[in-house]
Amino acid sequence: DGLVRLDATLGDAPDSAAAQATVAELRTTLRDVEPDTLVGGSTAQDLDTQETAARDLVVIVPLVLLVITIVLALLLRAVVAPLLLVASVALSTAATVGLAALAFEHLFDFPGSDPQVLLIGFVFLVALGIDYSIFLMTRAREESLRHGTRAGMTRALTVTGGVITSAGLVLAATFGALTVLPLVILIQLGFLVGVGVLIDTFVVRSLLVPAAVHLIGDRVWWPSRLAQGPAAPEQEPERELSRT
Repeated sequence: DGLVRLDATLGDAPDSAAAQATVAELRTTLRDVEPDTLVGGSTAQDLDTQETAARDLVVIVPLVLLVITIVLALLLRAVVAPLLLVASVALSTAATVGLAALAFEHLFDFPGSDPQVLLIGFVFLVALGIDYSIFLMTRAREESLRHGTRAGMTRALTVTGGVITSAGLVLAATFGALTVLPLVILIQLGFLVGVGVLIDTFVVRSLLVPAAVHLIGDRVWWPSRLAQGPAAPEQEPERELSRT
């Protein structure tokens, strides 16, 4: 068929960064000579997977956050509150990824991470974090109609705190069970999501979001009418007593 196959053995470990750099350099050099040249093998597949996952992150992460912001804006009838919730989820996800990377390198001593773990973990963490946010903020909005934003958030946290905490513990335990399986990708995913759920439950939903709402005040509901404060209760008209 006019095709030529050449087998080559890399001097570095197949899953190492040095081996991937060699494959990338080899592809660049060969394509300068013959554009249709292909470089395959396990290292090349790993390199292609990493590059694809990196491109997916650039597209999927902003798209997911944008769609969630729009949905929350329609649900809460506000702009500031959805931005606050999305920012809190992004911060908790970033903190979780940092802790997971530290644990994978120094605690579990993994040689590397599966390129799909970050994207899958991001989807899980954002979905679960926004789910808890909806529980909290929808109740806070209802309470704010009668008691004001700060008092409404306190009441909402009191009512939904037990439910959110219980659900967070159950989910963290469920994903934590994946860490005992003999597959690296499942161990990494279980640890990442489990730790992320605990951070979101006990730090973000219980402390960060309520504190931010207390600082922002009624403006968190901008541009809805709640941004001007709770509506004054209607007073019943005085009834004239007729003397007989």
